[in-house]
Amino acid sequence: MAEAVDKKSAKKESISEFITHTREELDRTSFPSSEEVRNTVFIVIVVVIFFAIYLFVIDKSWVFLLEGLTKLVNTVAGI
Repeated sequence: MAEAVDKKSAKKESISEFITHTREELDRTSFPSSEEVRNTVFIVIVVVIFFAIYLFVIDKSWVFLLEGLTKLVNTVAGI
């Protein structure tokens, strides 16, 4: 109950104070350089291509294994 009283008694921030605080926060923010962004994008593209190839090979291996197993079972069962 005391928390509700504290929230009601707190002064709301005006729009100009909000904008001032937002600008102060943006001044403290550091943004990456274009070279850092380029390097990060390059790394992401390389990793995505690597995992795409890796998952493709794993998928094809499972298909090959399961088709061979199916043929073996069909041969043994005489189907």
